[in-house]
Amino acid sequence: MKKIDFYKMSGSGNDFIIVDNRNKIVDENDLLNFIAKVCRRKMSVGADGFILVENADAADFKWRFYNSDGSVAEMCGNGARCVARYAYLNGIAGPDMSFETQAGMIQARVAGDCVKVKMTDPFDLKMDYTIELKNRPLTISSVNTGVPHAVIVEDRIDTVEVVKVGREIRFIDRFAPAGTNVNFVCHLKDNIIAIRTYERGVEDETLACGTGAIASAIVMACKKKLTSPVTVQTRSGGYLNIFYQENDGNYHDIYLEGDARIIYKAQLWEDALKDDL
Repeated sequence: MKKIDFYKMSGSGNDFIIVDNRNKIVDENDLLNFIAKVCRRKMSVGADGFILVENADAADFKWRFYNSDGSVAEMCGNGARCVARYAYLNGIAGPDMSFETQAGMIQARVAGDCVKVKMTDPFDLKMDYTIELKNRPLTISSVNTGVPHAVIVEDRIDTVEVVKVGREIRFIDRFAPAGTNVNFVCHLKDNIIAIRTYERGVEDETLACGTGAIASAIVMACKKKLTSPVTVQTRSGGYLNIFYQENDGNYHDIYLEGDARIIYKAQLWEDALKDDL
């Protein structure tokens, strides 16, 4: 296998492998299995997601985004911020840019290691309805912020069984066949909330989730009358800022802002794909 240059980046604790694929350097044969192997922690590079940067006709570039299990995701807010900084640093785009995703056109502005992206407008907002879990009913809200999210409001989230409960909700029939991401959120003070997220495709709790932060901010804005911007404390301890406009319960002009860190630049060797230690 030809060695592949890549960046490892982190957006508020969400980490990603980013590859410039404009010259088609990544083999499409068995691509999803390749991505799943590279995203394994300890045995390979390890990441929550894998991003291919490719040529576009109507934007600075387009991306293909994959979860760590190799499944395709329409959108990832923290990934969008990381790929924007990557594109700027590598001369693919200027500090103000646009790029194509399966969820629609995304606009971004890079200022140092801080990146602000304009997200697609959320839709299908449903507040306070009941689902049936194995042992109890549960009141949730849900909204699609590029990908589907369920939001559960808690008095405190440090003791929530995020993986156990999140996985059950992720796979219930109501959200079949694609499933949903699941966020547990609490109000800290003023316009500050905290979240923990179970991400489909990663099938575990992640340290941050951009689209989940947006979903949680919208739900809490509805329930607690919060005003823009809402600051979201992630599991990593970092913060994301969510800006929005609201008219008669409709949320639009959504922006996600936070850090996009370069962890390292390296080359992927064939050893990263081996199944044995």
